[in-house]
Amino acid sequence: MAEGEKLIPINIEDEMKSAYIDYSMSVIVSRALPDVRDGLKPVHRRVLFGMYELGVLSNRAYKKSARIVGEVLGKYHPHGDSSVYDTMVRMAQDWSLRYMLVDGQGNFGSVDGDSPAAMRYTEARMRKISEDMLADIDKETVDHQLNFDDSLKEPTVLPTRIPNLLVNGASGIAVGMATNMPPHNLAEVVDGTIAYIENNDIEIDELIKYVKAPDFPTGGTIYGYDGVKEAFKTGRGRVVMRAKASFEEVAGRECIIVTEIPYQVNKAEMIKKTADLVNDKKIEGISNIRDESDRNGMRIVYILKRDAIPNIVLNTLYKYTALQTSFSVNNIALVNGRPQLLNLKDMIHYFVEHRHEVVVRRTEFELRKAEERAHILEGLIIASDNIDEVIAIIRASSNADQARERLMERFSLSEIQAKAIVEMRLRQLTGLEQDKLRAEYEDIKKFIEDCKDILARVERRMEIIKNELIEVKEKYGDARRSQIEYSGGDLSIEDMIPDEQVVITISHAGYIKRTPLKEYKTQNRGGVGQKASNTRDQDFLEHLFVGTNHQYMLFFTQKGKCFWMKVYEIPEGSRTSKGRAIQNLINIETDDKVKAFICTQDLKDEEYINTHFVIMATKKGIVKKTTLEAYSRPRQNGINAITVREDDELLEALLTTGKSQVMLAVKSGKAIRFEEEKTRPMGRNASGVRGISLADEQDEVVGMIAIENPQEETVLVVSENGYGKRTFIDDPEDGEAVYRITNRGGKGVKTISITEKTGNLVAIKSVTDSDDLMIINKSGIAIRLTVEDLRVMGRATQGVRLINIKGDDSIAAVAKVMREDEEEENGDEMPETENGMAIDSSDTNNE
Repeated sequence: MAEGEKLIPINIEDEMKSAYIDYSMSVIVSRALPDVRDGLKPVHRRVLFGMYELGVLSNRAYKKSARIVGEVLGKYHPHGDSSVYDTMVRMAQDWSLRYMLVDGQGNFGSVDGDSPAAMRYTEARMRKISEDMLADIDKETVDHQLNFDDSLKEPTVLPTRIPNLLVNGASGIAVGMATNMPPHNLAEVVDGTIAYIENNDIEIDELIKYVKAPDFPTGGTIYGYDGVKEAFKTGRGRVVMRAKASFEEVAGRECIIVTEIPYQVNKAEMIKKTADLVNDKKIEGISNIRDESDRNGMRIVYILKRDAIPNIVLNTLYKYTALQTSFSVNNIALVNGRPQLLNLKDMIHYFVEHRHEVVVRRTEFELRKAEERAHILEGLIIASDNIDEVIAIIRASSNADQARERLMERFSLSEIQAKAIVEMRLRQLTGLEQDKLRAEYEDIKKFIEDCKDILARVERRMEIIKNELIEVKEKYGDARRSQIEYSGGDLSIEDMIPDEQVVITISHAGYIKRTPLKEYKTQNRGGVGQKASNTRDQDFLEHLFVGTNHQYMLFFTQKGKCFWMKVYEIPEGSRTSKGRAIQNLINIETDDKVKAFICTQDLKDEEYINTHFVIMATKKGIVKKTTLEAYSRPRQNGINAITVREDDELLEALLTTGKSQVMLAVKSGKAIRFEEEKTRPMGRNASGVRGISLADEQDEVVGMIAIENPQEETVLVVSENGYGKRTFIDDPEDGEAVYRITNRGGKGVKTISITEKTGNLVAIKSVTDSDDLMIINKSGIAIRLTVEDLRVMGRATQGVRLINIKGDDSIAAVAKVMREDEEEENGDEMPETENGMAIDSSDTNNE
């Protein structure tokens, strides 16, 4: 150890504590957080002050950025040059700051995240608005402090006329706290500030009428107002921002055109991520993305696939990409050197307080200067009144000091006045100059009175602040860029989608689509049918259901799992398109298939889900009942609906009210009818009880129906070769049961006479005269016919030909739709489509 040195032992824990607290306070106070008065962090303030000192004003020539950075580094900011240059660059980017403070020339980066050119290539100067932030800085309006080496002084805050904290916002991460303030519209902020000056007790709800919401430099839409209100009232809130999008047809294809994106979103990055999501099949319906932005503005084009619905694709983009982001407002700024959470009124209050102090200090400075000048003018006026004597005294003096003393004695002048007289130029002896002296003295006396009046009356000072703000608004105020969608938060995708009736078809290979019901036309019995779908080779349509867009769909797979979806989320297709693979819509296992579905109303309605049940049937004749409530909490990967035994699979699921009767039909032509109440409700994981006994190993259940009104409904059965018939459930004349009610688990009674000509039973439906029937062949041919054309026959007959089957073709699916009958006078109207068709609620299982 060198001579004279000594070691002081220090507890490392204490040293770490004190050192870290010092460091964190330094970061909080002199790096990361803005000052509430001028809205600037030290580095921004130093850049602007450095430019001001260097004289690169808005009306002067540009100077090299490197020159400005060097000035700021060398004089005020002892950190890396990149921190200063990056700050200056950001202040010159029109997508970063709502009101730019620096006028840059050269490459200052882009909204795509391109970096700016090096500082040796770019040039900059101040903007007019920055000059207004530094206005009156020479009039001792703000405190100055010594710079890092105590050789110069720098301002601790700028005397800004611009409410910069609100207008440009700020963001920064300190130690243990952060700030994130959104920018606002200058004209609105000025109006709000003036309203506050006129009434200091103004409520925030009143202020919000002036300062409506943040106003981002990149425009876009503020979606929903609750977060904005919360932020204004508490200083914290979440503002949801959306891109501005419209629909256009470009070269015959529907396109989504985005012209404005949310604040702080990197455009190139966003497009790349969207393309990745499209490639990974996370977003459906987009065939190509083009960025057509140029010097005239932004234009991102999403070209849609032919079967895509623009609204749904746009909502998907909002959901999964940066076209919708949120800005988490956290208004923390330094108030008297301490970090504080501020609401809208606080920020306006502190700005007005700062302006008031600036006006007071500026007036005091001007008053002092005016009084000093008036004092000198008084002396000069005395001298000009006695000019001959003054000249004589000066001529008789041996030096200037002696002349001063003699003048002071003779005319009772102060030293300053005497000095001014001695230094007076000869031209000031002309008559014109003497008149000027008197006029200047009169003006200065009035000015002094005015200054004293300002200092005496607070309302006068407030009037000045108001007038200066109005001037600022006239100079820099502009229209707001971000639109506000007040209802945003409450608006869901559903509100954009009409609740129309649709046909949902699922093919054997698992392709699903929905088509508006009005695309299908009615034909007479025995017709050949229309082409319903272009299916892939060896694929055929297996299920056909009818529902409405806003219903919930529960999918039940043959393995007994249940998946959940809204009908409008199923991709729309034309009558002839093949649809989209179910695997892309729900997380279904590769070896599983959707076998049944249920359309329900709102699954959040407690009463509804507790009074409705799901009845399931398997191919081997097992039935099971569960309350709908068990399916009201969907999971992404599905939930267990029934435990299916080995070599069995789920076939059908129906929605009931608990008071229905259930009918099961088997391939061999038998059917059983029993009361639903005979099956007690079980949990989701149970496997059920026997519903019908099968004739042999080859026999299996082909369908299940729920009967609500046995007197009105008839049973329709269809065989695979196109034969079908209707049979009464209960005879309408004597009320005798055609299909008698038995206990569940029996063998059932004959429902159709099976012959080689008819083929096995393939479908059983409950129908009335007001229904239409839709039959689809495995080859994809569809026919629609009216049920009232089918006469009611006995239980054991083989039926009539419903559809002409060609070659080896056979029937794949049978579904029913209901017509609106204009002659009916019961006033019980069904929801109608354009062609007068309406849907039977019992078929969609929609109570």
